[in-house]
Amino acid sequence: MRNGNGRTRLVPTDPGFPVALYARVSTTQQDPEVQLRELRAPAAARGWTISKEYVDAGISGASTSRPELSRMLADAHRGYFAGVLVWRLDRLGRSLRHLVTVVEDLLARGIEVIPATEPHMDSTTPTGRLLRNIFASVAEYEREMIRERVTAGLRKAKASGKHIGRPKAVLNRVQIEQLRGEGLSWRAISRRMNFPKSTVYRYRRLPQDSRATAFR
Repeated sequence: MRNGNGRTRLVPTDPGFPVALYARVSTTQQDPEVQLRELRAPAAARGWTISKEYVDAGISGASTSRPELSRMLADAHRGYFAGVLVWRLDRLGRSLRHLVTVVEDLLARGIEVIPATEPHMDSTTPTGRLLRNIFASVAEYEREMIRERVTAGLRKAKASGKHIGRPKAVLNRVQIEQLRGEGLSWRAISRRMNFPKSTVYRYRRLPQDSRATAFR
């Protein structure tokens, strides 16, 4: 079986199943070793290999800056491990929305998410696999809500007469004629004015008496 990266997917029953440990504590007075000890023990009991340990210390749950979590996710995308072992599932997210995004991303890449103190959330168990489907559904629902809000916003802007997309470029016919008078080619004019050649050529093909009304 292959995971989302196209690599052969490892399963928790494989000898030396590689896992990453992630721990987070909210203050510098808290010792992350408390969490790490509770993660190393089940990893050893199940014969798993600890690929790396990631620790964010002194970072509250609401903080948007979690360097070690970001590094762990980047390594997950590179396929450095096949599972993530955490003390509790909420260690992975700063909000429910962020948690859903992180977990869904990991599971979509074939990486198991294993909370040591919440066996009912363990994606390697039947109950946890049900959770996998719930997270995927919630993530899809969130994406659909975002699409609907964007579409509604575009419709409202269009109805009020606002231009959608890039601002319309204005081709200055006076400047074009001045540059032509200096002997520049149409290609050189398009480069000088930073306009596509097709736009300048369209101006070129217009009759002289139409250029003043077609362009400013």
